[in-house]
Amino acid sequence: MAITASMVKELRNTTGAGMMDAKKALTESDGDMQAAVDWLRTKGLATAAKKSGRTAAEGLVAVVVDGGKGVVVEVNAETDFVGKNAEFQKMVGDIAQAALGVSDIDALKAADLGGKSVEDTVTASIATIGENMALRRMASIEGETVISYVHNAVVPNMGKIGVLVAVSGADEAFARQVAMHVAAVNPAALSEADMDQSVIEKEKQVQLEIARESGKPEAVVEKMIQGRMKKFVSEATLLNQQFVINPDLTVGAAAKEAGATITGFVRMEVGEGIEKEEEDFAAEVAKAAQG
Repeated sequence: MAITASMVKELRNTTGAGMMDAKKALTESDGDMQAAVDWLRTKGLATAAKKSGRTAAEGLVAVVVDGGKGVVVEVNAETDFVGKNAEFQKMVGDIAQAALGVSDIDALKAADLGGKSVEDTVTASIATIGENMALRRMASIEGETVISYVHNAVVPNMGKIGVLVAVSGADEAFARQVAMHVAAVNPAALSEADMDQSVIEKEKQVQLEIARESGKPEAVVEKMIQGRMKKFVSEATLLNQQFVINPDLTVGAAAKEAGATITGFVRMEVGEGIEKEEEDFAAEVAKAAQG
């Protein structure tokens, strides 16, 4: 029986199995959907479906730099324990290497990783490691010099916070200091010009309402808003922040002293933006033991 793409898709949706595994199951079962499900179960490849609803907010970020290009990826799991798993760490590192050759997350999921797509590799690891997992994000940056930094790395180039900084005209030591600053302070953008204008406008409206509550004349309110927005931008943008290495200087001023131009940065932290259910430590251990 001919195995169609729609059949493969249906089986994947039912079981959570990878594309190649689903196709093989249907081939082995001569297109019989239920038999294919059973085949996957016997191979331990249908367990991913049971785990796909669990929140995966832990995991690792990994950074890789090759010449003037750097990439950072985030792969999530359910518990912090998995981040210490050598098999998981190897998979995340391999995914990061694969990310050097693609431009976006969809291309990365489809990229080859030892004969399987990255997406299918993650799905297979769900079955073997026993937790829900997801390749959530990737980002890349290019420049004259790209430096990476991982805060509290569990193994080289892998941890909870990964940073890439692109600079020109600077030595690597200064660029690494900037990367450490980015990890610590988490700027929203490089400069005011790079900020999301909707974010600026929303903050301006909030500050406007607060200022008007004071009952002061509109002309005074306008001056108040100008001062508050200047402070907001300085605190949110990398070049205007006080440099953690030398708080007497802004990052921009420190770069100028170093003869450097910071052209971009990326900061990625595990689980940011994911709503995670609060769970006590004992419950987390029990869940990990149950699989």
